[in-house]
Amino acid sequence: MHNRFSLFVAAALMLAGARPACAGGKINIVTATEDLAALAREVGGDRVEVDSLARGYQDPHFVEPKPSFILKLNRADLLIVVGRELEIGWLPPLITQSRNSKIQPGAAGYLDASLTARILELPTGQVTRAMGDVHPLGNPHYWLDPDNGRRIAQAIEKKLAEMSPGDAASFAAHYADFDRRLSAAEKRWDGEMAPYRGMKIVTYHRSWPNFAERFGLDVVAYIEPRPGIPPSPSHTLELMQEMKRQGVKIMLVEPYFDLKTPDAIARDTGAKVLVMAPSVGGEKETTDYLKLFDYDINMLTTAFKQVSGK
Repeated sequence: MHNRFSLFVAAALMLAGARPACAGGKINIVTATEDLAALAREVGGDRVEVDSLARGYQDPHFVEPKPSFILKLNRADLLIVVGRELEIGWLPPLITQSRNSKIQPGAAGYLDASLTARILELPTGQVTRAMGDVHPLGNPHYWLDPDNGRRIAQAIEKKLAEMSPGDAASFAAHYADFDRRLSAAEKRWDGEMAPYRGMKIVTYHRSWPNFAERFGLDVVAYIEPRPGIPPSPSHTLELMQEMKRQGVKIMLVEPYFDLKTPDAIARDTGAKVLVMAPSVGGEKETTDYLKLFDYDINMLTTAFKQVSGK
């Protein structure tokens, strides 16, 4: 199977090599996730073509490599990654196999979106496998703070202006429009979430620290005993007891996790299970970056009203 994959890729790359990297003078952008693709479209407008490798409903830590990914990377002028080792399990070999010198780490066409973002959960001591899938470079789910979305968009604007100086004014105008709409949306989201600041929640994975900090939620525990480690019966029992003790009535679960354990916890504790979208494209309504927060905050505030009566 591996040999067939390699032969397919090699043949396809030979065919791809005869074609130009981007059509019509547009910058051809490939992103690791749909969140980055959405932000690149906001800034690039009609001067870019954007394609994401991972889908929003997939666990971005574990994406199955496809030959088509290597072809996309081979044709890319710019690769934008989440970084902080989020994609370490699947993306680096694909970048190497793409044979595209422009997008190798450190090259002009490689953009690590985390470099200007505010990163939480930076480990202070030694990280070992016994701790689970702890990211030694900090939590990589940073795009779930809208201010980090703004920072990512700024970094993309700067990179695109370097790549196509003649379009710099267009990129600046698109960024300014996005920033204006994001700022207005943040005021709306803050108003909607204000009554629920300090609410205690449980999440399945550590996907939500930036979101929780931004909107004043208190994540008291995780359904995973350690990041990437499935819940054990003993951990689940302890979690149920802790949720009852603290009166936690909301659990956030990403769409790619099995609901069997969360549903069992809900039956025992009376808590609600919310399958939240952690990425653009995670639900059909979350078609862009602003709609991602619209969807999640609407789901949260509806649930909070039901469990808190306010």
